[in-house]
Amino acid sequence: MYDDENSFPAALNLVNSRDIYTISRLNREARSLLEQNFPILWIEGEISNLARPASGHLYFSLKDAAAQVRCAMFKQRGAVSGAMLQNGAQVLARVRVSMYEGRGEFQLIVEHIEDAGDGALRRRFEQLKQRLAAEGLFELGAKKALPIYPSQIGVITSPSGAAIRDILSVLKRRFPALPVLIYPVPVQGEGSAAKIAQAIGVAAQRQECDVLILARGGGSLEDLQAFNDELVARAIYACTIPLVTGVGHEVDFTIADFVADQRAPTPSAAAELVSPDAVDWCRRFSRQQERLTWCVRDYVQRRQLAVQSLAMRLERQHPGKRLEHQAQRLDELDQRRLHAWRNYLRHHQHTLNTLMSRLQRHNPAQRVQDYSNHLGHLSLRLHNAMQNTLQKKSFRFYSQARALDAVSPLATLGRGYAIVQRDDGSIVRAASQCAVGDTIDARLAQGHLICTVTDRRED
Repeated sequence: MYDDENSFPAALNLVNSRDIYTISRLNREARSLLEQNFPILWIEGEISNLARPASGHLYFSLKDAAAQVRCAMFKQRGAVSGAMLQNGAQVLARVRVSMYEGRGEFQLIVEHIEDAGDGALRRRFEQLKQRLAAEGLFELGAKKALPIYPSQIGVITSPSGAAIRDILSVLKRRFPALPVLIYPVPVQGEGSAAKIAQAIGVAAQRQECDVLILARGGGSLEDLQAFNDELVARAIYACTIPLVTGVGHEVDFTIADFVADQRAPTPSAAAELVSPDAVDWCRRFSRQQERLTWCVRDYVQRRQLAVQSLAMRLERQHPGKRLEHQAQRLDELDQRRLHAWRNYLRHHQHTLNTLMSRLQRHNPAQRVQDYSNHLGHLSLRLHNAMQNTLQKKSFRFYSQARALDAVSPLATLGRGYAIVQRDDGSIVRAASQCAVGDTIDARLAQGHLICTVTDRRED
């Protein structure tokens, strides 16, 4: 209540002069101020509360360790980049600062978004994981069993890192006598993946070890990229030696872990996995020795019982008596054998006599003798006939030879005559057939004379 009646109209005018904002006007002007005073920004954060309504727009929050902000990405923008958006992804977004007037909420309008930091690495990790899994590199059937007692262990890691110290410490504690061969490689940085793959190939080619450990200490996802490389994964898959990975900490998983024959959460755990426990082996040896002692004692006792049983049986039936019985049985069988043999001989002797009697009745000796005598008579007649024929032929031959000799020119030559022939083989019958100086051949009874005509006389 105003004391002064004149003051009320003045107060009413003051109220009427106020500029009263509606909620819509306030949000609209606040939005205008935000959009006009903030340029387009790049902002990095982790996606959470991702929503994909039927409209095709995308709504999510971007957060860091201390705060978060709502974001909207309209359909035409989300069609390009929406496929890679998922909760937990670390992204880098180009945004406009704005406000949603309907609820008076501060928000960012996303125009472009891309993977950032571990988010990009994580995405490449998942893509490679899915591709290699589809090719069968993670199949359990391809895993090789670890040797129970390896003769030598190969370790592929940095020679100066903490991983090799942890591995050697564990191996020394569990089984000091087990030899270790180190294949030194860089475990991070450019070119490290190629060198790791090369070391795995060298180890598989040399076959110096029974099992391999691929290890390094913990680190960020970026630090572990050498173990998420496809080249390393394929080298592990092609390795003929069982390989155990011990990369990072227990929560760290790499592509190499999925391809390896077995995965250990840490390098120390990998060393424990591939090495026998000397203390456990000693306990097992002790148990085996106890079992062996018990088995030997049980075997001796059972053999003793068997010997006692045999001794009792021996007392009931002495082997001497058994031998006497067997000897008597042998004599009986020998008598039966002799009797059977005599019967066999008598039977076959009778059969032989019968066959000999039949053979005598059909003996061919007499017939052979008759033919032999006839053959002798025929041979004598043949001999006499041949002699007579030869005598007749000889007499006739000699008669004809004498007659031939009488008219033979050779006989004439034998009486001192000669046959004269010219060079052309013609016989010289007259002196006129030759001229002085001609060469002639005079054939005598024995031999030839080659003569030259020095003179010619004609009768």
